[in-house]
Amino acid sequence: MKPNLLISFSLGHCANDFVPIAMYILIPAFGTAFDLSAVEIGLLFMIHSLGGSIAFLPAGLLADHIANRGVVLAGTFFWVGFGYLAASFSNSFWAFALLIALANMADATWHPIATGVLAQIHKSRRAYALGVHAIGGHVAEVITLPACGLLLSLWDWRLAIQVLIIPTLLMGVYFVLIHHHVPRHVNSRPTRADFLAIWRIWSSGAGLRVISIFVTYNMGLFAIITMTPLYLSRNHGFSWLQTATVMAVMMLAGALAQPSTGKLSDRIGRRPLIVAGNGIAAAAALAAWWSTDILLTLIALGLALTMLVAIRSVLLAAAVDHAGGREGTSLGLAFACMDGFAASAAVLAGWVGEADLSNAFLLAAGFSFLALVLGVLMPKHSAMGVGERVEA
Repeated sequence: MKPNLLISFSLGHCANDFVPIAMYILIPAFGTAFDLSAVEIGLLFMIHSLGGSIAFLPAGLLADHIANRGVVLAGTFFWVGFGYLAASFSNSFWAFALLIALANMADATWHPIATGVLAQIHKSRRAYALGVHAIGGHVAEVITLPACGLLLSLWDWRLAIQVLIIPTLLMGVYFVLIHHHVPRHVNSRPTRADFLAIWRIWSSGAGLRVISIFVTYNMGLFAIITMTPLYLSRNHGFSWLQTATVMAVMMLAGALAQPSTGKLSDRIGRRPLIVAGNGIAAAAALAAWWSTDILLTLIALGLALTMLVAIRSVLLAAAVDHAGGREGTSLGLAFACMDGFAASAAVLAGWVGEADLSNAFLLAAGFSFLALVLGVLMPKHSAMGVGERVEA
């Protein structure tokens, strides 16, 4: 029986993201075990993310040029699983940093290939398809973060990693069995003309505006996600299980909203949702910084994360809209901008958080507000697809 690729890819996304998402808790746990500062923990987050960003664009090129994409997708699960397994045996900052960066490259390889295939299959419902795929990653957040917190309460960060790679490896076996159902592409080599075309697309004024929105949007998201676990643990004495559970709950609504926001943007355009999402997130992050009440802070952070997570598929669809038929390459570039350049926000958040970790939320508010301004300044109907409806 032929598998439903939209569901299979969403489940694959979930399994591949298990340990990378657990890093939101595992990196602070590693930092606590080795008595690292907030800046050093932020640097670990940045290195982990940069490892992934290096792989995004080459993976996007693979998606547009390699014939048997199913085999590559199947291989990513084993690279992720064994890569993080190796990291669990490290005993120093730099060994751990290098190994998690290498492992994250495999998870990064999955994303532009899988989303590129889905964008090609569902041309008239790109944002919806990308939203369904994204749910897999956010289901992983809801499952993995509490599971990681529980494992840390029972054992340590090493064993937590070793247990969490099991679903990834099992899903790899499943994709080995179904890889031949992934639509084959015409096998070709990237040419000089391909690179020139990509350069023209993304060096234009509209292309640079899209990239700027990707970077500022994700810098706001990074600042909140990377410092919230540390803030809850160090400022309010939350256990790792409590911290992980709170993080999962805060991100759940945004995860569930992605297909709906994607579908809405397919109908009314990308721009309104990008502007509104970043605007609400900026106000909520500012409220989290200003508040001295932990409950109000958690509600504000939850609202900020909900809005930022909910519009992620809209931003990815905007990248495909702008680039036309180069789905894999465009998504690879979008992921690289989101998780590469924006990774510096983790270090910046740690730096401003040296005096008070809540300052990271003020930083996040500033980045989200900047993304809002960039969205407002964009033409209503531009070549990049923000404000356009995508037709079949």
